[in-house]
Order: sequence, then structure tokens, then C-alpha cells
Amino acid sequence: MDNMSLKEIQSKLLLWEGSDNALAPLTSDQREAILDLEALILGGSNEVKEEKPQTKLSNNKENALVPSVDTTYEFLEWYESLCNNTIKADDAPYETYYKQLEERRNECVSLTDQIDATMADLNKLSEQYELVSNKTNALHIMSEQLLADQNKLSSIGEDIKNRLHYFTQVEHLSQRLNSPTMSVNSETFFIVLAKIDECLDYMKNNNTFKESHTYLVKYRHLQNRAISLIRSYVTHVLNHATEQVLSPTDEDQTDQETIDTAYAVYFGKFQAAAPKLKLVISEIEKRAEVNTEYAHVLSEVQQAYSERRGRVAGAAAAAALAAAARAHRRDHCGLLRAACSLLAHACRDECALYDHFFQRTSPALEEYLQSLCNGLYETLRPHIIHINHLETLAELCVILRVEVIEEQVNTDPREALRALGGAARALLQDAQERLVFRAHVHLRADVLHYRAAPGDLAYPDKLEMMEQIALSIQEQSLKRSDSRNSMVSDISATSQEVANINVDAQRRPQASPADLHGMWYPAVRRTLAALSRLYRCLEKKVFQGLAQEAISLCVQSIDNAAQQISASRTSIDGELFQIKHLLILREQIAPFQVDFVIKETVLDFSNVKNAAYGLIQKPRQIFSLNTNNALLEFLLEGTPMVKEHLLDSRKEVDRQLKACCEMFIKDATELLAGPLITYIEKAQAFTPIEQLKSQPWATPEETATVVKEAQKRIKMHLAPLQRSMQLYLANKETEFILFRPIRNNVVGYFVQIEQTLTNAGYSYEDTLIVACPTPEQVSVFISSASLISHNEPVLPYGKKRKTSTVRKPSIASVQEKEEKPTIEPTGSANV
Repeated sequence: MDNMSLKEIQSKLLLWEGSDNALAPLTSDQREAILDLEALILGGSNEVKEEKPQTKLSNNKENALVPSVDTTYEFLEWYESLCNNTIKADDAPYETYYKQLEERRNECVSLTDQIDATMADLNKLSEQYELVSNKTNALHIMSEQLLADQNKLSSIGEDIKNRLHYFTQVEHLSQRLNSPTMSVNSETFFIVLAKIDECLDYMKNNNTFKESHTYLVKYRHLQNRAISLIRSYVTHVLNHATEQVLSPTDEDQTDQETIDTAYAVYFGKFQAAAPKLKLVISEIEKRAEVNTEYAHVLSEVQQAYSERRGRVAGAAAAAALAAAARAHRRDHCGLLRAACSLLAHACRDECALYDHFFQRTSPALEEYLQSLCNGLYETLRPHIIHINHLETLAELCVILRVEVIEEQVNTDPREALRALGGAARALLQDAQERLVFRAHVHLRADVLHYRAAPGDLAYPDKLEMMEQIALSIQEQSLKRSDSRNSMVSDISATSQEVANINVDAQRRPQASPADLHGMWYPAVRRTLAALSRLYRCLEKKVFQGLAQEAISLCVQSIDNAAQQISASRTSIDGELFQIKHLLILREQIAPFQVDFVIKETVLDFSNVKNAAYGLIQKPRQIFSLNTNNALLEFLLEGTPMVKEHLLDSRKEVDRQLKACCEMFIKDATELLAGPLITYIEKAQAFTPIEQLKSQPWATPEETATVVKEAQKRIKMHLAPLQRSMQLYLANKETEFILFRPIRNNVVGYFVQIEQTLTNAGYSYEDTLIVACPTPEQVSVFISSASLISHNEPVLPYGKKRKTSTVRKPSIASVQEKEEKPTIEPTGSANV
């Protein structure tokens, strides 16, 4: 069947290119392609022959093996064999690679077998290593455990040894303390002392041990033994130094030589003993910070030192103070300065000597220094309580407060003068109390109850006399400074001290007679002098109360003096005198930086009066059992009330000044326009006003007489009035302020006369007869009279008065916002 198919295929292949009915006829192009392929095959074989001789040989063999093809069948067979050969030739590299792969696979299988064998050997070796390692680790662990046990036992043994060390040191330390060669002032002793302290601390911290309490008692006994050795050694050294200082001195020496010798010797002896005790005391001070026993020992040592120093220096200090008291028997200030200087040096020397022994201060030293300084208080207090002079007491207060406390005690960085400061403060309090008491006595006796001499109240004569002196000095063409020195040559030291209160007063180049302190009323001068002294010596609160009382008494004294001047001279002189000195007082108290307000507590018995009156009105209800029991109401409502009042001295001066100015304005107005005032009062009281003209005292002629009398009085009294104001006040501004309401009042009374005439129905002819000037005419008339008073020679000896340009305290300076009175036509002043 295969043969048939093959034949059929061959027969059909023959029919491909049949000339007739070809099954697959080839085109011309296909034929060309076949030919080209054949040529290419043949050409390629030739090229291969040239390039590769071996290939050429093989191709020659192939060509040799290529049979001759005659038929299609042969061609197909040849073609099939050629394809098989070609396929084989193409698969040859792959087959070769395949063989290589098989060889490599065989090699890998062999290698894997070897690896398996090696791994088996390694596993066996690992099992053997693990067995050996386990045995080694077990041995190592056992070794470490043995080593740890050994270390633990060693530490336990060392701990037991250390603990036993504190129990076994008792005998050793006791032997060393009892050794005759042991010196307290040595390093070995302090090593033993430190060991005892260490053992004591150990026993205290481990009190649960079986015999810790027993050994604690033993070590405390050793510590007490060591402390007793220290105490004995320190006491011995201090006693030896004290005995050397207190050794008998030469009896032929004077007291002062003995004092100098004592001060020269006892410091040196104690200072020489300081190196022997410095190491011991420093060790005690170190341990005293953490140990109460050593703190107690340090306190005893400090007390012993202070007692020895008190024995040595106490008598010398007392003798020195006694010598100073004898040397300054009458000079209290010199005695205070000498005693304070002596004790200041003694305190500083004692503190310096104390620093050679100790590092910190102690209450024992302060008590010792206080005992030294108590001599100052005991020496000076008997003198202070018997001093009567304010100047001396004030100077003592200044010395104690400024020179001693502020300049020495408060500026001492080491506080060595603390005890001196305490004694000085105690003396200062006593001096201040004595000063306040004497100030009260002085103010009562020399201010309130001052009996003025005739010369003290000789106003304005003494002012005119001083003015004449000033004018005579000015005429000699002296320098202003020399003139001022001449004018104030009679001023007392008290006045100069008062003048120092106000700095502006010191810078005045020229002063009028009214400005001179010597012309002040003695009560004013003494009050200001006392305040100036007390201001620097007393506390602020004490000074405020005393100043309030002093100013009140001074105001009363000025008022009394003004009344005497008014009785002997004129009311105008008395009022100007009072205004002048109230202004001086108001100006001079201004520099004091204190509040002149004090609180006064009083009992108000008005309720008692009302309750008693109600009890009398209800006699039947005194023992009533009802709620309206009169006795019970008296007990409840009749309790006196406590009230507080604020007293302000400055405002009191201002009120007094205001009242005095108003009185002066009123009197001056009456002096200038008295007839007008009388006429206006009678006219205002008369009714009906239309019938006023019919009255004999109100006729045009009588009214004209009144007006002329008023003008005459203005012309007559205005110049003396202004002259008095110039002489007393010596300040144009003050004079103008005081004179302005007077002028306004006078003008106002003329205006009232004119209004009265108009309201009463006076005719035009009547007004011409009266000839009442208009306000403008009155102002011009007053101004002309004022010019006359300034231009005419009004001073004695026919000389003009040269008005000082110095600004005196004016009434305008007294004005305050809360109290600002207005000018009234009735005579009030703008104060």
C-alpha cells in the first residue's frame, strides 16, 4: 500500500509540470528562483571548499557520493537522504552537548554521593563535639559555682572581720588614751578621737547587734574621757594666760599707766596661747556641726574663754570708763564720745582676739561684749537723767544716733559692735525720753507761760529802730554781705540754728528788719529752735505729737502777746504782729518732712447726761419689772462713747492766720470808713426806707458830712496803715493781698451809700449836696493817697524807706485747695 501511495505521489509529482494540465505549474519567476537556488548551492559549496579544506574534502566526498539522478524518484530518494543527513549534521552539536551533559550529571551524582558520605562523617563528629562540650560546660559551671562560693565565703569573712574590728578597738583605743605620752595638741590624739567617733557611729547605726549596746557604752566612756582631756587642756591653757595677765603690777604705777599696761599685756598673752588651742578648737568646731556632745563641749570652751576674758578685760574697761568720766566730768558729749570710742576699740580688739581661737561667733562672746558695753549704759545713764538743757540732750541723741549707731554700728561688716549698738540704743531711748520730758517742760515754761519783757512787745518801735540802723549802714556804702553780717550781729545762736532749717533763708542777700530772727517774738524763736533740735533726735511719730503740741502752744503765746500789744498800742499793731509771726511759723515748719496730724482720743459723756435726765424723768420706772425699766435703760444708754479727733497743727495755724487777717481787714476798714459803716447800719435798720430823708441824721447835709469825714479819715489813716503793713510784713505781695479786700470794702461802702440814696428817693440836688464819689473816684482817691504815702518821707530823720525786694512768706503761700476762703466786703482775707 505504501508502494502504491509512493507511486501515486510520484505520478502526481510528474503531473506538476506537465505540459498539459499541470497540477502545479511553475511560473517563470519560480523557475528562475529554483535555478538561482541551484546556482547558489553550487556556488556555496565551492566557496566552502576554498575556505575550509576539511569541508572541501567532505563535500567532495558528498559529491562523490551523490548518485546520478535520472528520474524523479531517484531525486526524491536522494533528496530524502540528503535531508536526513542535513538534519543529522545540524543535530550533531546538540548531541555532543547532550553527551557532555550526561557526563556532567554522572559527575554530580558521584559528587553528591561523596557529600552524603562527608555529611554522615560530620554528623558523627558533631555528636561527638556536643558530648564533649556538654561535659566542658558542666565542668565550667561547677568551677564558677566553686569560685562564687569561695568569693562569698571570703566576703563573709571580710565582713565579719570588719564588724569585729569595731568591737576589738576598745582596748586598743583605751590604751592609747591612757598613755602618758599622749598629747591633746597632737595629730595622733585626733586620729584616736576620729576612730572613737567612727566606732560610736557604727554602734548607733547597728544597734540590732547582740552586744552593740555594751560596746556603745564603752565607746561613750572613751569619748567622755577624750572630751575631759580636751576640756582640761583648754582650761589649763586659758587659766595660765589669765594668771599671766592678772599678775600683780607695780604699785607705783598710776591708774592710767595700769590701764595702758593691762591693754598692752592681756591681748598679747592670750594671743600667744592661741596657737596651742587653735588646732584643738578647730577640730571641736568641725565635729560640733554633726555631734551634740562636741557642740556642748564647744559651748563650754567658749563660755570658759568669755569668763576668762571678762575677768581680764572687765575691770580694765570699767576703770577706763571711770577715768573717762573723771576727765569729762562737765562735758557730757565728750564723755559719750570718749566712752563709745573706748568700747568700740575694745569690742573690735576682743573680736579680733576671738578670731584667733574660734571660727564662728557664739552667744557667750555676745554676752561678754554686752557685759563690757553695759558699763557704758551704767556710766552715762545717771548723767543723762539729770541733764536739763535741750541742746545737750539733743547733741547726745545726735551723737548716739548718727556717730555711733549709723556711722559705726550699722557700717561694721563683721558686726563686732552689735553689743555697743544695743547699749547705744538703750541710752538713746533714755536720752529721747529725757529730751521729750524737758521739751514739754520747756514749751510750757518758756513758750506758753512766757512772760514777755517790755522790749519783747515794743512794736513797732524795735522795727523802726532796726530799720534806721539798716539805713545808716546802707548809707556807708558797705557790701551787702557786710551789711547783713552787721544786721544779724545780735542774733543769738538759737536764731541761727532756726535759720538753718530753711535753706532759702540762708541764700537771701538782704533782710528787712521784720525778717531778722532777732526781731522774732521769743516764744516763736524758742519753739522753732526746739523743733529744729528735736527733728534730728526723735522718731517721726514722737516728733509729730510733740511738734503739734509745740505749735499749738506757740500759737497761744502769739495770741497772748498780740492782745498785750493791742492793749498797749493799737489793735492794728497787735493784729499785724500776730499775722507776721504766724506767717513766720507757717514758713519755718514747712521744711519738716513730717505730718503734723495726730489722733486724739476723748470720752463723750453726752449719752450719760441724756440717760441721767431720762432716769430722773421716770422715777416710778426705776425698779419696774417691765421692759421699760429706767435703771436698765440708764445702764445701757448711759455708757460714755470713745471718739477720735484728728488735730492738724498746720491747719490750725492757717485757721488762726485766716481769722487774724479777717479781723485786721475788718478793723482797717472801720479805721478808714467808720462813719460810712455806722451810717449804713442805721439806714438799713430804718424802715420804711422812703422816709429816711426826713431823719435829722440822714439829711443831705449830714450825709455829706459823713462822706467828707470818711474821705478825711482815708487821707489821714491810709498812709500810717500802709506804713505799718510795710514795717511789719516787709513784702509787697503780702501787703497787696491784705490791702486789696480793705480797698474793696471801702469802695463797697461808698457804693452802698450811693445805693441807699437812690433807694431812699433822694433828689438830684440832694445827691449833689452829698457829693458821694463814684467807685472809680474812690479808687483813684485811694490810689493817690497810697502814692502820697510812698513818696512822702515817713521814716524818722526824714529818710525814705527802702523796701526790701526779698520775698517774705506771703499769705498767698498759705492757701490750700481744701480751704480757700473768698474775699467778702465785710472784711475777710484770702489766706
